[in-house]
Amino acid sequence: MSIINDRLFGIHDDALKLQERSLKMRAENIANADTPGYKARVMSFDRAMEAALQSKSAPGAAGQLATSDPRQLGGTSSSSIREGFSVPDQPALDGNTVDLDKERVGYTQDAIGYQTTLSFLSSRISGIKKALGGQ
Repeated sequence: MSIINDRLFGIHDDALKLQERSLKMRAENIANADTPGYKARVMSFDRAMEAALQSKSAPGAAGQLATSDPRQLGGTSSSSIREGFSVPDQPALDGNTVDLDKERVGYTQDAIGYQTTLSFLSSRISGIKKALGGQ
């Protein structure tokens, strides 16, 4: 199934998962903007995407789930995605590190990327349906 997904969707299925994860992380940061002591989390999409691509091209690489039978499907561990904490330009007195303006801009960028990837996948699936239907 993974080989079929790779051929049909390329890197876009991984990109969609990573963008979804980044959106969730930013939403949590925004929701905790007023929580004292909250440390904003960040994820580098470029590095996460690079790690996902490397795990696909090099079986057994870091983050690649082990299989004991060739009939089992492999996968990528979500723990291989590198996350960290943001370093604020100006720390708050209560220890909160959420920069609301940066989080809003990042959320918007991630949402646009997610929507673009989703549109690409939708058009790809539509093309496959037409090819199978003979239209």
